[in-house]
Amino acid sequence: MNASYIFSLGPRIGSLSVFRGLLNDPVMNALRDFLKDPEVSTYSGFVSLLYESGMPTLGAYIRDICWCSENIYVRTVGQRAAVPECIKKSLSEELDILQAVSELRSEELKRLVKWDGFLPDFDNDTVSLKQDYMHRAENISRYGYGIYAKNRMFYSDDSGAIIPVIHPDNIRMSDLVDYKEERQIVIDNTKALLAGKPAANILLTGDAGTGKSSTVKAVGNELYAEGLRIIEVKKNQLRVIPSILDTLACNPLKFIIFVDDLSFSADDDNFSALKAVLEGSVSAKSRNVVIYATSNRRHIVKETFSDRNGDDIHRNDTMQELISLSERFGIHITFQKPNKETFLHIVRMLAEKNGVEIEPSELEARAERFALGRGGRSARLARQFIDELVSSGNGD
Repeated sequence: MNASYIFSLGPRIGSLSVFRGLLNDPVMNALRDFLKDPEVSTYSGFVSLLYESGMPTLGAYIRDICWCSENIYVRTVGQRAAVPECIKKSLSEELDILQAVSELRSEELKRLVKWDGFLPDFDNDTVSLKQDYMHRAENISRYGYGIYAKNRMFYSDDSGAIIPVIHPDNIRMSDLVDYKEERQIVIDNTKALLAGKPAANILLTGDAGTGKSSTVKAVGNELYAEGLRIIEVKKNQLRVIPSILDTLACNPLKFIIFVDDLSFSADDDNFSALKAVLEGSVSAKSRNVVIYATSNRRHIVKETFSDRNGDDIHRNDTMQELISLSERFGIHITFQKPNKETFLHIVRMLAEKNGVEIEPSELEARAERFALGRGGRSARLARQFIDELVSSGNGD
C-alpha cells in the first residue's frame, strides 16, 4: 500500500457505523492515533497493545474483534428479522475497510516514521474477512456474537451481569468413567435444546464426588461448537435468573444456567425465587435456556426436627412445600455412590487412560486403602488416587 492510501484508512475507520463499537477497542484506537501522528511513540504504542492482546498478528486480531462485535446487524440476524438494505450496504463497505486494515504490514507503517533507529515488527497473515464474517452470520446459532463468540462458560455477578470465565474447566466426556446412562440423559436433553425441541430443566442429585458437576461441564465443552454456552449462577444469586432470562431471550445461542450444590433452609428467600423461575412465574418459558442444578440432597430443602413434628398447623402442606421444588424439574437423575466393583472399575479405567503401570491386584488394594482412609468410595476419590499415583511416578 502507498502512504496516501494508508493515511486514508484513519478517517475511513472513523466512518464505521455498524462496527462503531470497534472504535472503543484499544488497538484500533492506537492505530488511529498513529495514522494521525506517525511518530516513534505512536507506532510503538500501537504495536505494544497488539502484543499485549495476546495476538500479535494484526489480520487475526481484526478478524476476532469483528466476530465478537455485538452490532445491529448480528442482533437483527440473531432475532431472525429482516435486515434493512441500508445496514447491509454499510456492513459490506465497512468489511472492505476492515479488510484493508487487516492487510497492513509493519514494514509499511515503519516507512511512515521518520526514524533511523529500531522499531518493533508485528506479524500478519491473510484473512478473508467478509467471507468469514458472512459465514458466521449465516450460522449465528452456532457461533453467536459479542462475549459469547469466543467464550464457552460464564458466571453471573450479584447484579446479574454475565461475565466470561477466562480459564474454564476443559473436562470432556472421555475423561469421565461409568454413569453412562445418567450422562446420556443429560446429553440427549441438551441436544433437544440445541435442535429447538422441548427440553427439560434437570436436577442431578447423589453423593458427593459422583461426577454431577463434571457431567454438566463436560456436556458444555462437547456441545460448544453446536451453539451451547453455560452460565453458572451461585445458589445465593437465584434472584438474578429472571433478568438473565430476559437478557438471553433474543440470543440465537442455547444456554444452560448451572446451579451447583443446591440446598436451602426452609425460610430461604432463594427457595421461592427458584420455585418461581421453574414454574414460569409471569414470564413465558424460555425456549433457548434450561436450568441444570446439582445437589447432594434428594429433596434440596434441609428439613428440621420441627418440620417433621408439626410446629406448623398445616404440617402436611409444609412438608409438601419442602419436597415440591425437586419435582418442578422436568428430569431428575440420581448418581448413586459407587459400590466396590464400580469404584475399582473406575480406578482401572483411569489408570489405563493415564498410563499407570501397576499390577491389577496391587492397584485395587491400594485404591481401596486410599478410599477407606478418606471416608468411602467415589468417582472423585478414584480420580484423586490416580492423580496421586501419576504425580509420584505411577507409585513405583
